[in-house]
Amino acid sequence: MASALFTDGNTDSALDYLRAAREIKTQAEIANHLGVGVRTVRRWQTGETEPPSYLISALQQLLPLEITRQGEPCFRFIDLFAGIGGIRTAFESIGGRCVFTSEWDAYAQKTYAENYRDGHPLHGDITQLQTHDIPDHEVLLAGFPCQPFSIAGVSKKNALGRAHGFACETQGTLFFDVCRIIKAKQPQAFLLENVKNLVSHDKGRTFEIIRRALIDDLGYHIHYRVIDGAHFVPQHRERILIVGFRESEAAAIFDWNALPLPLKGVKTLHDILHRTDGTEPLLPWDEGKYFDNTQKHVHSKYTLTDHLWTYLQNYAEKHRAKGNGFGFGLVEPKNIARTLSARYYKDGSEILINQGNRQNPRRLTPRECARLMGFPDTFRIPVSDTRAYKQFGNSVVVDVIAHVAKMMQPIINADVLKRKK
Repeated sequence: MASALFTDGNTDSALDYLRAAREIKTQAEIANHLGVGVRTVRRWQTGETEPPSYLISALQQLLPLEITRQGEPCFRFIDLFAGIGGIRTAFESIGGRCVFTSEWDAYAQKTYAENYRDGHPLHGDITQLQTHDIPDHEVLLAGFPCQPFSIAGVSKKNALGRAHGFACETQGTLFFDVCRIIKAKQPQAFLLENVKNLVSHDKGRTFEIIRRALIDDLGYHIHYRVIDGAHFVPQHRERILIVGFRESEAAAIFDWNALPLPLKGVKTLHDILHRTDGTEPLLPWDEGKYFDNTQKHVHSKYTLTDHLWTYLQNYAEKHRAKGNGFGFGLVEPKNIARTLSARYYKDGSEILINQGNRQNPRRLTPRECARLMGFPDTFRIPVSDTRAYKQFGNSVVVDVIAHVAKMMQPIINADVLKRKK
């Protein structure tokens, strides 16, 4: 039986799924599904080369839903405000299967489609989706944008003695769409991700509306915590994660204190920067766009021009004289970086790599940004540098989500097994 292949207790690899698929599919069928040659599939099977991890989702589609690591059921999840799939990557690593994706940005869709070859379409504007078109699922994932919540209308209804609920308070925000899907589909669990400031926005009133909608109106039990990505990658990146469970028994098992948080600074920029000592891996899918493996250096286009470097220094000095903290972030390989933002493409000022006195500093390359966010080198970047910087700046730290997913995994699996009995 194919499920017997998953016996090691570790994260399933693309090779695990390939072996399972070969029990029920021919090499030609697998090659056709993945869009590769039969010879490539054969090389993967014989161990001549290793199948890239981004093919896991496509290989999963060839297997019956129940096939995953032995003793652990496969659960279904949906990926909302999916971006480039950072949250999805983490939940696939614990045996989940994505059955629905929504992302409105066409360029993010391109990157997502290149790395997750599902068989299901990428849906766009979530506000136009009908809940009956969304398949059933055990887990809902959403990195929803934070929008202003108006409480004026709620106050007016209170004054008039009129009933109101989350639909009234959150109408016009994208959080409302998350709520209506949760209400209609009743997933066993969810994970929501947002910026740290969500907790303090509008003096805490925004988060109170969100909390009340999830608990009082939808009936879920939630746990939330702000986590700094610097525990897992060399970047300070604080984000709030909200974990919710429909059953109180499941919620009682989840404990944020069980989340292992390595010391900050264990991972430094040295771990993600291109290696100039000859050990930088040659990535065919990057096509030498970022690093010259022959000359062993980052392409010069990432080094700041004299004009831009002078401007940034003058700008920083002007604000320093006024007592402001604005300025660039010049870092060494031994350091941890500031937060990578979606505006990084403009001047790269928040993270500039010191190249010594003889050269101006340089930006990170898109590949280094991918590493900084916890994406493996098998992750493909099919868009321009500008788009790539925006996408990684808007993404999650995959390693953070992966650890939270592992904490949720036994609770999710227990529920799936209970339903099957």
